[in-house]
Amino acid sequence: MPVKNRFAELQTEITEWRRDLHENPEILFETHRTSALVADKLKEFGCDEIVTGIGRTGVVGVIKGKSDSTGKVIGLRADMDALPILEATGLDYASKTEGAMHACGHDGHTAMLLGAAKYLSETRNFDGTVVVIFQPAEEGGGGGREMCEDGMMDRWNIQEVYGMHNWPGKPVGSFAIRPGAFFAATDQFEIAFEGLGGHAAMPQKTVDTTVMAAQAVMALQTISSRNADPVDQLVVSVTSFQTSSNAFNVIPQTVQLKGTVRTMSGEMRDLAEKRLKEICAGVAATFGGAADVNYIRGYPAMVNHEEQTEFAAEVARKVSGNCEHADLVMGGEDFAFMLEERPGAYILVGNGDTAAVHHPEYNFNDEAIPAGCSWWAEIVEQRMPAA
Repeated sequence: MPVKNRFAELQTEITEWRRDLHENPEILFETHRTSALVADKLKEFGCDEIVTGIGRTGVVGVIKGKSDSTGKVIGLRADMDALPILEATGLDYASKTEGAMHACGHDGHTAMLLGAAKYLSETRNFDGTVVVIFQPAEEGGGGGREMCEDGMMDRWNIQEVYGMHNWPGKPVGSFAIRPGAFFAATDQFEIAFEGLGGHAAMPQKTVDTTVMAAQAVMALQTISSRNADPVDQLVVSVTSFQTSSNAFNVIPQTVQLKGTVRTMSGEMRDLAEKRLKEICAGVAATFGGAADVNYIRGYPAMVNHEEQTEFAAEVARKVSGNCEHADLVMGGEDFAFMLEERPGAYILVGNGDTAAVHHPEYNFNDEAIPAGCSWWAEIVEQRMPAA
């Protein structure tokens, strides 16, 4: 694999950083140790500017090239946060924080971007400026949104932005990408059905919320099967069904449903929200009850920009010899917020035959480090070639 020789030399050091991060996972915005480590490394590398506290605990480093004839500025982003999962890998560098682990490989993403930052600070073989972005709270906290809301893009005049995620099941160091919608919008819903509770032996004197909610669970599936265009992607999943009573002989006064909606377009997102509310109101009215729906919009769909995606794929082919067309992913990714503000692209790098992300036995594959670092470095050197 034609990775940069420097990253083969640095692999042991970068692996040490990665395993230290793995051993000390931090959740959401609580990435205080991680952010401090990142800032210290960037200072050690000789970055021209280092700013902490962007998006609460995010870190930004600025690296200037040997020349700047065009004023071009490119952002490279890695996420830093871990997940609230009890690790079951048995590794000698397993999490020392009970109930938290790097089960999605953000330790690897952070380490690889640090490796790229070290190389770019050493060589500066490009014409322009690189902004390395270390983001907290990707796993549900919207850290990418907060960094954007803090004015990051305008403050450093970032013109394009690129991100990467490891992908179990793909050969180590291989790449995959697709233009357009890539990762889904991730919305949540909470539905409270209100009826009239009573004795289970006298249902005629009640308004049965269990029947009401059960009908709604089934009816909600018609949003994707009967309301959405079959060629569009839409997932509606009810994941929690809680009654206000656990007794065998009580019809509960209330039932609460929770779940998620995943879509790839704004039109489908609007349709899903509208129909979910209408269906719940209609079902409740049919049985003489009421429904209170709280629909919570989360991350938008992550949409890769056409030109930057083709460029990212071209760089990936130079690094690994191939770049596959990726499948759609119905999971969410808050890099979406950065791609809403600036053109850019998000790519997958193979993690090999490992446990899936978010699994307690998952571990980032350190053999992917040279390829990941090389891709980031080549993005800079190819997009902003030295004058």
